[in-house]
Parts: sequence; structure tokens; C-alpha cells
Amino acid sequence: MIFYLGTHQPAWLGRLDLPLFISHRRLSGYRSLPVARFAWALDSGAFSELSQFGRWTFGPELYVATVRRYAAKIGRLAWVAPQDWMCEPFILAKTGLSVRYHLHRTVANYCTLLRLAPELSFIPVLQGWTVNDYMRCFAMYRANGIDLTKEALVGLGSICRRQSTDEIAHVVMTLANLGLRLHGFGVKQPACSATASTSRAPTVWRGASGAGTLPAVHIAHRSALAARSPRLIVSRSPWNGANAC
Repeated sequence: MIFYLGTHQPAWLGRLDLPLFISHRRLSGYRSLPVARFAWALDSGAFSELSQFGRWTFGPELYVATVRRYAAKIGRLAWVAPQDWMCEPFILAKTGLSVRYHLHRTVANYCTLLRLAPELSFIPVLQGWTVNDYMRCFAMYRANGIDLTKEALVGLGSICRRQSTDEIAHVVMTLANLGLRLHGFGVKQPACSATASTSRAPTVWRGASGAGTLPAVHIAHRSALAARSPRLIVSRSPWNGANAC
């Protein structure tokens, strides 16, 4: 089990020897970038973009140019989240669009990013609200020539603000049974624990909530959960109630 530690402190990239999860929204204002000591992943800031503006305020071309700068200056960039479209009801109310349209835009953006920058490690993200939505998104990728079962990592969106741990576990198990290696964005500790004991596929989580502020808490938690499911990769944020998106 591996954690990506979500943080709003980009300077930690040059200080900590553990995998971090940093938002583009936090990094974009930095003229001088830290040099990473360890592998890290980049969040696109999708939740903040759509919840605040109801749309993406920057296009894929600008995002690609910025990610290339991060990859060159910071280094050790393991993977990058695309500009996906979450499907929570309050996000749909903000955008005024349907779930189906959000799925279409999510898949289309990933295809565009691949075309613009095949050398960068963008990951596909499955979006939806019901299990059928996620399966429809899976089929949309396949229709565009992308077999998610062959991808090293597949993001799983629109799950971090669900109240039901059982609901999250059902979504994860359904998709994991397809043979997907999943990264759940912003999943909190109860869902991580429930899924860790049942998941049949390697899964990656970035939790949005956690107790304590020191990396030592994160490392101890990683060791404890690893004993339960060595194939599950888990991550959580070091501050309580915050979200790095």
C-alpha cells in the first residue's frame, strides 16, 4: 500500500522523501519551482475550477505547456490528472450540463491531452454518479480506442463527497473487477479502510481528510493499512478537512 500525501505546500517537494500530490492551482503561481526529492503527482484543480466557475478557465494547450514546465523544472513527475468534469449534483447545477455531457467532455479532454503531449503521463479518469454512469464512461473511452484495462492507472472521480462508504465500495469493486488499477480522488479514511479489506485490484487513493499535520502520521498510517491489503495504494491529506484540488 502506497500513499500520495496531498498537500497545499509545494515547497515540501524539495524537502520530503515521500510521494506527494500537489494541485496545479498551488504550483501555477510559483516563478521558482522546487526540485522534487521523490516521485509526485499533479492534480489539475478540477474541483476548484468547476465549483467556482462552472467551467474550465484555461484550455488544454495552456495546461500542457504548464505541465511540461513542471516536468522539466521540478522533475520526478509520476503522473498528471487531466481536466476532467466531476458529476456531483451540485457541480451539475453549477455547470448547467448533464452527466452524459460531463462524461463526454472528460473523455474528449483526455484524448486531446494525449494528442498534444504523448510524452507526458496524463491518466484517464472515469467520471459518473451511478455505477451505470461509470460503465458508460468506460465504454466512451473504448469507443475512442482507449482500453482502460491496459492503462497503468485510471482515476476515479466524483466519489470523495459521498456520504455512504458502502456506495463508494460498490463503485470501486465494480470497476476493480474489470481489471482496472484505480486512483480515487479525495477519498476519506472510512472509505479507504472499507475498500482496503475488500478490493481485488491495486487501487490508489488520495484522501481529502486526515488527522495530524506531520508526515510521520502519514507514514505510520501507511504501515498499518499495508498489513491489511498489500496491493492497495492509499493516500490522504495531512490537514483536517482540507482538499488539495
